[in-house]
Amino acid sequence: MSRFKSGAKINPKSGFAKENESPVPHGLLKSARKSGQLNLSGRGLTEVPPSVWRLNIDTPEEANQNLSFGAADRWWEQTDLTKLILSSNKLELLPEDVSLLAALVVLDVHDNQLTSLPKTIGELQQLQKLNLSHNKLRELPEQLWSLTNLRSLQLQQNVLEVLPQGVGQLANLDELDLSGNQLTEVPDSLGGLNNLVKLNLSHNKLKSLPLGISGMTNLKLLDCTRNHLENVPPVLAHMTSLEQLYLRHNKLRVLPELSSCKMLKELHVGNNQIESVEAQQLKHLTALGVLELRDNKLKNLPDEVTLLEGLERLDISNNDISSLPCALGNMTKLKMLSLEGNPLRTIRRDLLTVSKGNDSHLIVYQPDGNPQDVPQTAMTLPSQAKVNVHAIKTLKTLNYSEKQEASVPDEVFDAVGKDPISSVNFSRNQLCSLPARIIELKDTVTDINLGFNKLTSIPVEFCMLQGLAHIDFRNNLLESLPEELESLTKLRSVILSFNRFKDFPEVLYRLHTLETILISNNQVGSIDPIKLKDLERLSTLDLQNNDILHVPPELGNCTSLRALMLDGNPFRHPRAAIVAKGTDSLLEYLRSRIPS
Repeated sequence: MSRFKSGAKINPKSGFAKENESPVPHGLLKSARKSGQLNLSGRGLTEVPPSVWRLNIDTPEEANQNLSFGAADRWWEQTDLTKLILSSNKLELLPEDVSLLAALVVLDVHDNQLTSLPKTIGELQQLQKLNLSHNKLRELPEQLWSLTNLRSLQLQQNVLEVLPQGVGQLANLDELDLSGNQLTEVPDSLGGLNNLVKLNLSHNKLKSLPLGISGMTNLKLLDCTRNHLENVPPVLAHMTSLEQLYLRHNKLRVLPELSSCKMLKELHVGNNQIESVEAQQLKHLTALGVLELRDNKLKNLPDEVTLLEGLERLDISNNDISSLPCALGNMTKLKMLSLEGNPLRTIRRDLLTVSKGNDSHLIVYQPDGNPQDVPQTAMTLPSQAKVNVHAIKTLKTLNYSEKQEASVPDEVFDAVGKDPISSVNFSRNQLCSLPARIIELKDTVTDINLGFNKLTSIPVEFCMLQGLAHIDFRNNLLESLPEELESLTKLRSVILSFNRFKDFPEVLYRLHTLETILISNNQVGSIDPIKLKDLERLSTLDLQNNDILHVPPELGNCTSLRALMLDGNPFRHPRAAIVAKGTDSLLEYLRSRIPS
């Protein structure tokens, strides 16, 4: 019998509408009161129904009905909402009523159309994680800085031109991402974030870094890629916890002073205008494992580079280096040395080798070798700005990622020539469709990454890549997969997280070689345990943050699973305590519930 009489008026203050009119099913809200979590990702919402904001205030409608309640349906035992996911919708604003969800710990509204935030967001004092990335925010309310319990603040891919001084008040912040905005400077108050571990300032318009940055004494990762930096303040050397430093694609003329950064493991300063590297700049970097100096104006490399005993990767490609330190051959931990694009004249091609065994050893030609063995022309490979030729020829990898491009240029595919390619990475672009020429790689490619794009569908032609073992489609706009995917008989893993799947793709049930399926943060409502059991090699299944209302007990028969992740779904059984015990306990519990 219908919950409402025909023609009955609904009290708007109750926050509930008829189920067939509401974009948020009543059952989902009911489950959210029990679990404390609500996932409304990718529902095409232009506004959030009042019933969501008033979830913990209004009395549920079932309380007004003459019903008897079992232990699982006691509405008066509801849990405050602590996690709300509104990502990948069409929201242009958040109402002031957001403050009604005072117990929120996680609020995720990334990938919407937000241009501003309500001042009442400052009342969410329990908030620890706030994701506002991929919106259209131009400014931030000062009330945001009162959220002193925040641990993670994601603001990347907005249009922020100014970052207020108030950001320094977020004393408990350990992760701050401001990449992909329009910032020309950042405030000195950043130094007050002394618990910060990761700071991403890449893809902005920064001309300098504030002196106060040295106050971030626990910072391990600093990314300033693609800015307008002409120099780096010497105080950077005081950041003794720094492990990864990215300064690629700037206007640096000298290597930064990092004498006290003895924890530094990776230094990336490629695509600058650095003309020399001094011995004293390297001798203190004893923990360095990666040194990337490509696309600069270096004429030589100091002998002291060979004292970096832990160095595993050295990239000096596309410089003006004509000779290398002889002792480079004694660096037994060096696994990758990129030299292309340099006028090297003292190295015989047949002696420049890197073995692929466990004891990687680089052999460099010694100057007292037979002069007739030295090539008459410089060992120079052409530099191609869009393509890493070295990766194509030695690593069998075609990489055109993080370009934010809507298409892959022909020259990228042209650079492949007849070289076999096993791995393709076109992630973090703006691709709306699969590059047609990718089919040219069908004979050798085994791994393809198309994550973080805008793909809405996968064409049938994609299934011609018969050798694929790994596919990554995360963070796209996919709602389905072609049935022809069944022909990929070597496929071992598929990643579909953060898309718009409402149903578990049927074709996956027929891919019996699958070992890993990651399909979290979608809208999947159910799974078929009988078909899933046929995937005898499946060991990892991630279904977190979907719309699963019922976990079938028969799922317990999928004994091949070693990792089953179900958190963030609105089901009532099994209880969170059972899920938290781990996969083996969860499967055993489900098997015990199978009707005899």
